This record gives sequence, structure tokens and C-alpha cells, in this order.
Amino acid sequence: MSHSPVVRAGAPERLARMIRLETVSAELDERGLEDFDRFRELLTELYPLVHEHLALERVTDLGLIYHWRGRGDGDPVVLMAHFDVVPADASHGWTFPPFEGRIHDGSVWGRGTLDDKGPLLVLLEAVENLLAEGFVPARDVYLSFGGNEESYGGAAIAAADLLRERGVIPWLVLDEGGAVVDAPLPFLKVPAAMVGVGEKGVMTVRLSARGEGGHASAPPRLTAAGRVARAVARLSPNPFPKRIPRSMRSMLQTFAPHTRGGARLLLRVLTAFPWLTARVFARLGGEPAALVQTTVAPTMLDGGSAANVLPAEASATINLRVAIGEDVASVVRRLRRVIRDRHVAVDVLEGDDPSPESPVDAPQFRAIADAVGVSYPEAITAPYLMMAATDSRHFHRFAPAVYRFAPLAMTASQRASIHGVDERVSIDSLERGERFHRALIRSLPE
Repeated sequence: MSHSPVVRAGAPERLARMIRLETVSAELDERGLEDFDRFRELLTELYPLVHEHLALERVTDLGLIYHWRGRGDGDPVVLMAHFDVVPADASHGWTFPPFEGRIHDGSVWGRGTLDDKGPLLVLLEAVENLLAEGFVPARDVYLSFGGNEESYGGAAIAAADLLRERGVIPWLVLDEGGAVVDAPLPFLKVPAAMVGVGEKGVMTVRLSARGEGGHASAPPRLTAAGRVARAVARLSPNPFPKRIPRSMRSMLQTFAPHTRGGARLLLRVLTAFPWLTARVFARLGGEPAALVQTTVAPTMLDGGSAANVLPAEASATINLRVAIGEDVASVVRRLRRVIRDRHVAVDVLEGDDPSPESPVDAPQFRAIADAVGVSYPEAITAPYLMMAATDSRHFHRFAPAVYRFAPLAMTASQRASIHGVDERVSIDSLERGERFHRALIRSLPE
């Protein structure tokens, strides 16, 4: 078996072709499965060795599981990605049309380049290149790809259930999530590979109230819309407790030796006094605040049919990301207590509890860090808590080591482009991402 690396040219062009297929899961009802089916066919064309050597199984209409048999019988590895994307409107300021797949100025531009077709591509590139060398992994490897992660991941749920029913207990599960960033904290400017060791839960809650309809010229003291508005107002400022998860203390401890002066002193203080850290991060707002508490984001308001008619019913939709230490039931109890209005109904539309935090002092985490060392040698590998939800959360019920890391470098503006405008990935990052997966798969123990 040859160990000289075989790396095909043309990865940016292959990603561009993936981007041109509008696999928008939120528009499935209107658009149907055509682009999703074409995406599956495109993978067959672009990765012939993967489809020759790995067994492919479809799970629901939108899930794909590839099984790569290894040399030994150790617990397998599950490497995940998703190929659906969120909507993108070309009229909203995109430099290039979001589904054109333009290659420009050292980057591939378009919806899905970072979330999550770029990470899917570098994984398949690595497997295709290893197969070209004649490589066989030390243990079985499953590639699990979902086509509705952005719509709550039914395909991933089915894939996890299927593997569990077959007695497959993964040694490692790795999905999207963290990335290589240049400033992991506002006061810390060092390149860091941020590996999500857990993720917050996600909930969607509807607050609703009923009232007497009628003409707006003689309104009652409190209308249905007024009740809902008051309930939303009572949820600001954030009413949830501030806590430091275990992964965050590990993150701060990881960064401390790589800093100097005031930054090192600050990190030591924050590590030593978690209660203080929680309050500092909450005051910083944005991502730091989201790390330490359940977040509350009103996203939709509804009620009324005309400007001069009182609505008989009004509602607000609230999106919450549930912090470690809370669960769906405790969040509902706190919402009702803070709203203080028995006439406002609190209904959970969907909800998942936070995942447990996977260990940092484990061979699986070290394997990820070692692969980062090969692909991004300048970066420090550090754990953190994911604020968004991923398909990997469905494996936590039976897998002891679940991590979230997309091996792509992302600046702050690139991270802002995920679900936003001008999403793009650098070609250098694609090359390094392929190198990461190749190193990770090569290093799997017997």
C-alpha cells in the first residue's frame, strides 16, 4: 500500500458545482426533491472511487450513509455533514448570485460554501484521495450526510436510529460546528481551532393570548396584542441564570499558556472565578453572552387583520438556545414565572435539551487536535460549547464522544456570512480541510 499522498486537483470547481444545486430544505414543499436528487447523482459523478468502494444506503429521501470497511473490528467512526442550505435572495446585496458558484479572488462564493457543502466536500475529497492510494482505515468509517439539517434534521435522526438498531456504537462522531478562527475571544487574538464538545439545546416557543375583538376606536385596558407585547418585554433583560460550562473553563485553561501580560492575567482570573466569568461574558453580549446563559430571541409577531381592528388573538414566536444546566421543562417554568400572566399561553412548538459535554481528556479529542496540527500547525486546538444545533446531537443518546469541528478557516466576516450575505470559503482552506480529514482517518487506532 502506497503512502505517498494522492491529491486530485479541481476541488474548488467541484464545490462550485455543488453550490449551483439549490438544495434549500425550507423550500422543499414548493420546489420538490429535484435538486436533492441531482445532488446525490453529482456525488456519484464527482467521487467515483467513493461509490465504487463504499456501500451506500439511503435513509429517508434525504439521508445518505456510506460505509467504508476497515481492517480491524474496533468501534467505528462517524463523520457527518449536511448538503441542504438556507434560502438566499440575490437581491439582498450579494456580490455574486448566491447559487452561481463563482470562483473569484482565491475563494469559492455562494450559499453553502461554509455551511455545509464546503465541509462535506473536504471530507469526500480526503476519502477519494485515500482510496486512490489504496488506503484501508484501521476501523470502519461511516459518512453520514443529511439533506434537512436546516429543517431540524429528520434524516439525521433516522440515520442515528438505524445505526443504533444495528448495534453500531461509534468511537468518534464528528460533525460541523467549530472552525479555525483568528480571534476566539474579544481580547484574544490567536489562531485557534475551536472544537465543539457539546451544544446548547434549541427550543421554539409560541406565546399567545386571546381577547375581545372589535373596533380599535374603543380598546379595552389590555388587548391580546398588548398582553403578548408585555410578555415579550418581560423577557428582556435576559432572565436566565449565568453559568460557566465545564468546556468553557477548559477553553480558558487551554488559551492561558499562549498569552502574555494582561491577557494572561485576565484568563487566569476568569478561570479561577467562574461566577465572575459568567457575569463578564454576559456583559460582553453577543457570542460571549450566549456561552453562559440560555438566550431568548423573539423572531415572529402575529396578530390583527387591519390597522383599525382589534385582533381576537395575538402571538409571538420565541427562539431559545438552552444552556447546559437547563432543559426544556425548566425553561418553560421560568418563562411562565417571568411573564407573570396566566392569560398568556406558553406552547413548545419544538424542543431539544442541551447535549452532554464530550470529554477533552480523551483520545478522540487528541486525534482531532493531532489532525489540526497537520493541517493548521499555527492553530491552538481548544474546546468550546456550540451555540447552534447540529445533526450530531442525535448521536448523543448512545455515542460517548461527539465533537463538532469543520476544518475550515473562517474570519469574523465569513462567520457572519453563514445564513447571511456573501458566504465564501478560501481555496487554501479547502486544501487544508482535506488534509485534516486525511490525517484524521489515517491516524485512527486499531
